[in-house]
Amino acid sequence: MNRILVVDDEKLIVKGLKYSLEQDDLLVDCAYDGEEALSLIRENDYDIVLLDLMLPKMNGYEVCQEVRSFSDVPIVMLTAKSEDMDKILGLEYGADDYITKPFNILEVKARIKAIMRRTDYRTPGRGDVSEIPEGDEVIDHGDIKLDITGRRAYVYGREVNLTSREFDLLELFINNPNQVYTREKLLELIWGQDYPGDGRTVDVHIRRLREKIERSPGDPKYVRTKWGVGYYLA
Repeated sequence: MNRILVVDDEKLIVKGLKYSLEQDDLLVDCAYDGEEALSLIRENDYDIVLLDLMLPKMNGYEVCQEVRSFSDVPIVMLTAKSEDMDKILGLEYGADDYITKPFNILEVKARIKAIMRRTDYRTPGRGDVSEIPEGDEVIDHGDIKLDITGRRAYVYGREVNLTSREFDLLELFINNPNQVYTREKLLELIWGQDYPGDGRTVDVHIRRLREKIERSPGDPKYVRTKWGVGYYLA
């Protein structure tokens, strides 16, 4: 049974989300401030976190950034702000998706199901390449190894902590080297046709991916830019 953490200081919203998600046989935990949320994420193994932006004690950005230092659990930001910059900031801090309030519960459920389809796995403990279990499907590309079964990535012999979208991007690139993808095509393939974001969402994720896998992100060896077109894996 999948387990979700709902984080919002508006108790009526939390109560409504909890009730509705439990109707779909999901286990739902609740938190009402950033510190409580961070503590629960450290102590439990969640499949997804619904995280409000404006929280007491620690805001959603701060929680998201801290979580990304130790976990790649999928995070969906809940924000009452509709400005594009707020959405992009959330993605820069490590969020996988965002939903703008007021939202339709059917939309929330659809986003959750889409993310769970992409991340239907349990992440093993961190370590080096030698810890990849026998029988796992592994893709090699230069100094990069992807454990497809365990959804784990290794660069220069060490595991790197990728979010679900970063992993999906890297897997797509490695399976199709030298193929140039436009931002619009990457949005369609990785985020889905109904995703409301734009090309800047792709740019943010590519920058974060480079920071994790490239020795010199400003002069990337692997994920390169085809100016005026898009991105490709060299």
